[in-house]
Amino acid sequence: MDEMLLDSLSSGATAALADSLIAVKAATAEVKAAAEHSLFTANNVWMMLSTALVFIMHLGFAGVEAGFTQAKNTVNILFKNTLTPAIGLLTYALAGFALMYPGEFNGYLGFGGMLGVPEGGLDAGYASAGYTYWTDFLFQGMFAATAATIVSGAVAERIKISSYLIFTALFVGLAYPIIGSWKWGGGFLDELGFYDFAGSTLVHSVGGWGALAGIILLGPRIGKYRDGKVNDFPGSSVPLATIGVFLLWLGWFGFNGGSVLSADPGAVSLVLVTTSLAAAAGALGGVITANFMFDRLDLGMALNGILAGLVGITAGADLMSPWEAILIGFICGCVVVFSAVTLDKFKLDDCVGAVSVHLTCGILGTLFVGILGSKAGLGQFLDQLTGVAVSGVAAFTFAFGVFFLLKKLWGIRVSPEHEAKGLDSHEHGIRGYTITFDE
Repeated sequence: MDEMLLDSLSSGATAALADSLIAVKAATAEVKAAAEHSLFTANNVWMMLSTALVFIMHLGFAGVEAGFTQAKNTVNILFKNTLTPAIGLLTYALAGFALMYPGEFNGYLGFGGMLGVPEGGLDAGYASAGYTYWTDFLFQGMFAATAATIVSGAVAERIKISSYLIFTALFVGLAYPIIGSWKWGGGFLDELGFYDFAGSTLVHSVGGWGALAGIILLGPRIGKYRDGKVNDFPGSSVPLATIGVFLLWLGWFGFNGGSVLSADPGAVSLVLVTTSLAAAAGALGGVITANFMFDRLDLGMALNGILAGLVGITAGADLMSPWEAILIGFICGCVVVFSAVTLDKFKLDDCVGAVSVHLTCGILGTLFVGILGSKAGLGQFLDQLTGVAVSGVAAFTFAFGVFFLLKKLWGIRVSPEHEAKGLDSHEHGIRGYTITFDE
């Protein structure tokens, strides 16, 4: 009798223990699922915030370009900077996103299908915990529009608005995403080992090559180079240009910080630190070099020095120590001044210094990945050099071809009369500044 009672008690205890284990297992699974969902949400919120920060960069570009160019062209500048993200997003939705991230493809050209809900749910799958497919599209779309905005400032004050808008649609819809797919879409540059964290080459130098092609075919503004001298046309608003640069610096927190592709606290924090230190060092580099060359404290070069440092650190912001970031930023701040002077020697008229900032420093920043930071080495440097060269040839060839074709079909430059009067009156019928003062 006692043995039967003991067996009964033992059986009951085992069943209770089994039930408890099942309950604990279920609770653990629920906690794990909740933690994964919370991490997914945190990543997605950070990526949406980064998207908003990159979006605000378009306002920064508008301020810089409008501030550094003549008052008679202010509306034209603002019009282009308003239409550029609009066209960029639409063309990226129609074709660019699918060209840039085609999934499995031959490494050179692929198309992932029209924008729509992917199989397997909304998780984009790029980060360890993921974020939504829609957030990924919008974040990447803001990058795409940025590449075209770089061209806008360089070709300002003499390009036909119709030709610029056609170029923007083609450049953002085709050239930028195809070149980007070679690295970020898992293409042949990615397999080679080329590294570009947030786009010193794939965004900035690609846009810079487009800008260079544009100013070559357009020619300089009337009166820019005369009697062996470089004539500096007065900008409409130095305060506006300064505000624009600080908006760009703010936006770069999303541009680089979002390129971590998650809300990982250590990685994001490091990237924001290296980004800001490079910008600060770039300002000093620009000021010191400009003072040495021009014997004045040049605010314009201080502002472009900030942008040069930001562009320079973008390729390796996640690889560099703070001191390496400072060195990169300072060097880029110095180089941007020499680059601007060199362009003027060749009579290549860049209204805002876009080629010097985005192309020259984009190349330099990309090459620094093979010189400094955790990936430094001869092999990596050669991979970086290959990526720069391939991307440059493709971007410049495409941009030059489009501008050349537009020039032959109906022209890319306004008439001398319209250029002298200002594009605001001719193209838009209104002026950006209506307050006048009696002399």
